[in-house]
Amino acid sequence: MKVHHTILSIIGTLTLASCGDPGKETARQSEHPDKPQVYATNYPLKWFADKMAGSAANVVYPAPPDEDPAFWKPADDVVAAFQEADLILMNGATYSKWADKVTLPSSKIVDTSAGFAPNFIVTQGEVTHSHGPGGAHSHSGTAFTTWLDLQQGIQQAAAVRDALQKLIPAQKDQITERFNEIKATLESLDQRLLAVGKRINNAPIVASHPIYQYLARRYGINLKPMLWEPEVVPDDKAMTDLQTLIATHPAKWMIWEGEPAAESVAKLKAIGIESVVFDPCGNTPDSGDFISVLTSDVENLEKAFP
Repeated sequence: MKVHHTILSIIGTLTLASCGDPGKETARQSEHPDKPQVYATNYPLKWFADKMAGSAANVVYPAPPDEDPAFWKPADDVVAAFQEADLILMNGATYSKWADKVTLPSSKIVDTSAGFAPNFIVTQGEVTHSHGPGGAHSHSGTAFTTWLDLQQGIQQAAAVRDALQKLIPAQKDQITERFNEIKATLESLDQRLLAVGKRINNAPIVASHPIYQYLARRYGINLKPMLWEPEVVPDDKAMTDLQTLIATHPAKWMIWEGEPAAESVAKLKAIGIESVVFDPCGNTPDSGDFISVLTSDVENLEKAFP
């Protein structure tokens, strides 16, 4: 799920957080015992917290870079670190499946999507698949990439703001200022995506993965998903499944969650389908940060639909 990114100048004044090795994140708790410990369950929440708290809190996101954090299962020592944290930032919308199987202190948990829970999208189907070391899983149930509706992303950032202001009240003004910068950036990208949606004008599009439900709803994109991975070249069965889909949904573009294999791009082009990347950035990117990934995503769509 990685693309090259360009950081917006509007957040240039914010302190960049180290991406580091997520596998070493749990060790950071003992390195900064004097700071409040904030644990996040996905990268967008870590990024929000890092940007707003600055050096006033130790923000930890322990999921490894090669696993989908929505289906990641933390080891016992990582669960214990979550339990000992001062603040636990949850995505909500059934995102962290592991959290239902352990006991976390409810007084420390902030469900950042609770404010728009009535607007969650429920998906149908029980098809399971696997990618990475996380094992087989299904995308049926509540859609969980909530932040891809950038207005919802702003609400999640606001929930992080409120939680941090309670945790470190001496930093209230600084947190507010940094949140306002994040909000302005996301609102700008939101408007650009709305404009792209209007240009697409309900034309059918396919997606490599069923993770774009909120993006499609917010920006009016007529989208139907496959269950493909960017690094896996579709076999004959996968191409047949796609042909069946486009027989009734005649898409000319596929949105990929990461840079697809060249052979995959060629196979699609041979049947009249172009490829464009929109990385949801649920996990730590290879380079750049949350905003630069989203900026690149928007630019990719703007180029595809000028």
